[in-house]
Amino acid sequence: MYDLIVIGSGPAGEKGAAQAAYFGKRVALIEREAMPGGACVNTGTIPSKTLRESALHLSGFRQRGFTNAVEVTMKSITIDDFMFRKQLVLEKEWQRIEDNFRRHDIDRYQGRARFLSPTEIAVTNGGEEKTLQGRFILIATGSSPYRPSTVPFDDDAVCDSDTILQIGRIPASLAVVGAGVIGCEYASIFAALGVEVHLIDARSSLLPHMDREIVRILLGEMQTRLGVILHLACEVQNVEKSGEKVSLTLRNGQCVVVDTVLHAAGRSSNVGDLNLEAVGVKTGNRGLVLVNDHYQTNVPNIYAAGDVIGFPALASTSMEQARVAMVHAFDLKYKTKVASLLPYGIYTIPELSTLGMTEDECKSKGVAYEVGRAYFRNNARGLIIGDSKGLIKLIFNPDTLKLLGVHIVGENASELLHIGMMVMQYDGTINAFIESVFNFPTLSDAYKYAAYDGLGNVARAKTRRPKTAEEPV
Repeated sequence: MYDLIVIGSGPAGEKGAAQAAYFGKRVALIEREAMPGGACVNTGTIPSKTLRESALHLSGFRQRGFTNAVEVTMKSITIDDFMFRKQLVLEKEWQRIEDNFRRHDIDRYQGRARFLSPTEIAVTNGGEEKTLQGRFILIATGSSPYRPSTVPFDDDAVCDSDTILQIGRIPASLAVVGAGVIGCEYASIFAALGVEVHLIDARSSLLPHMDREIVRILLGEMQTRLGVILHLACEVQNVEKSGEKVSLTLRNGQCVVVDTVLHAAGRSSNVGDLNLEAVGVKTGNRGLVLVNDHYQTNVPNIYAAGDVIGFPALASTSMEQARVAMVHAFDLKYKTKVASLLPYGIYTIPELSTLGMTEDECKSKGVAYEVGRAYFRNNARGLIIGDSKGLIKLIFNPDTLKLLGVHIVGENASELLHIGMMVMQYDGTINAFIESVFNFPTLSDAYKYAAYDGLGNVARAKTRRPKTAEEPV
């Protein structure tokens, strides 16, 4: 009998298995696909971010601020050019994960997993089936794109966020239905290649959990620099293939005709084959596995982590959820909870990253706040790389100067965010940036000037505020 059976080899499955094995537990891992890594490595996070880099490189997008001589047309870039780097990265990731399994003596089984009892899992591969027994089970099967029955998916002209990676050509025009994180990322990637992109969403505002000022900069850049055509508050009423074209009828009566459609409106948990009802594991909407704060299901020896349990569905948090789950299962007294601060990175063009409270949140919760800003156009490194729209925005308490939120748009936003995150992790103030020495020229140095800007705003606010009887003259 195994101490732990893990179902799925994505970020949650890999790290959960390794965590238990590190502490001497006997671990088996089941993966239905031939290659490990789940959606993160094979169809989601890693491929899309690699394609973003390929688009920026192949299109000469990053060089457009340096010379007028760089003119790259879509016709000069083939699908093989576009996908070349992606394949190299995937192969390296597969090797890294396999090496991790071997290093921790984790037994690998390929096939589809099905619960026979809370401690028994059947693994089916082709016509063969074997039964594994385990004290604890970790469900880490991830999620897949939601495919409404009203959309005529053919994985050629009408794709989801998985099958868009298998297209045989770079289309001249693309409609992206769903302007969430995935939709915005792919819209900017293809637009950077010169593709005519229509971004369509039934909502009137995009990325509602992000700071509004940061989102406005993103949308401005997507429209002016990339040429993305936005259709907001426009629900798609019909999608129809006609010859080699696809037509989308919008609620406002407009008809958008394109070569390819990417439908990116939500995901569903991969639980259909698991036979969860037989062991009584409770699930919610679109198959979400319901868990407590320890990532334990209602069946005590069965845990779940990652996209299969829903929000926030990030690779970074999925890894931590699985580690916490295993610490709880085996009472390891090690890592007992996921950090309360969760950084978000959105790999659009330009890149966004965010952490903590936004201005709108402060207003809605009645939290006193002030803002400090530093634009990359006023930063030497920003000028060197040609990023004129980048911004680091700090939200902080005007009395204590405690840092409440960090919001960044621009080059390396997801990397830069971690500087602010570490200050927030230890309840620091914006003085941490002022007292620190940053390499020069760097984008990181903008933190210091955002802090100075914030202090200036606090001082100006005090001079405008009427004095009370208790305040000294």
